[in-house]
Amino acid sequence: MRISLICVGRLGGAPEALLARDYCDRAAAAGRKIGLPSLEITEIEGRGKSGEAAAILAKVAAARLIACDEHGRAFASREFAARLARLRDEGHRHLAFAIGGADGLDASVLAAAAETIAFGPQTWPHALVRAMLAEQVYRAVTILAGGPYHRD
Repeated sequence: MRISLICVGRLGGAPEALLARDYCDRAAAAGRKIGLPSLEITEIEGRGKSGEAAAILAKVAAARLIACDEHGRAFASREFAARLARLRDEGHRHLAFAIGGADGLDASVLAAAAETIAFGPQTWPHALVRAMLAEQVYRAVTILAGGPYHRD
């Protein structure tokens, strides 16, 4: 199953972007053995929430969409890993997480999403959410692969 992070905004060489790319590379390397061979970031240019929504929805047409929103469900790391494994085992070929810009995601993206996840009740900067989500996907991959990264 391919995993994509569809992110509003271009971070260039910002520390959060470098960190997110590092976790994507790690996740891809560790995930090949367990059917999670890629974690990629796609940046969407910010053009207002409705323009961003159209661009996000165009990128995820064939994917199972999961929206990142402060009102979504928070998962413990092992739960998140189990959720990814279940989606993979159900035969989903592409999983896409949508991360909005400073104003969040448009209602049309939230409505199109199969589910919504959160990193707790706090509001996080979208650049930091990108790095946090990439790290959690990497952590999930290492949990599923039986690696030592995650410690309970």
